[in-house]
Amino acid sequence: MINIVLIDDDVVSSFVTEKFIQRHVTQPFRIFKFSSAADALKEVYAIKPNYMFVDLLMPQMTGWDFIENLDSVALNSEIYVLSSSVDERDIERVDESGKVVKFLPKQYVQKSIREIFSC
Repeated sequence: MINIVLIDDDVVSSFVTEKFIQRHVTQPFRIFKFSSAADALKEVYAIKPNYMFVDLLMPQMTGWDFIENLDSVALNSEIYVLSSSVDERDIERVDESGKVVKFLPKQYVQKSIREIFSC
């Protein structure tokens, strides 16, 4: 069973991403959706996700705060930043983080999800 965590405070974006995941994942899976990074941080260790998709711009706790507070070694998850940000610094920060696999622009989510789950 593949466990997927989706953290995004934008309900529409979360819905769209979930639909693309459902369309492209061929193995049995479960999606755990969170609109709050703080809530996700409390539960993510119990879920033990294989994949995490994290939005950057959220109230209370940003996606970067979530990633920085996450013990990615304990989870061994593939973490993807899913964002509508066009700030080059965010893309550079993903490359430098060591925790994040890739920056995924929201406008290309369908293509990105297809590539991730095409194996």
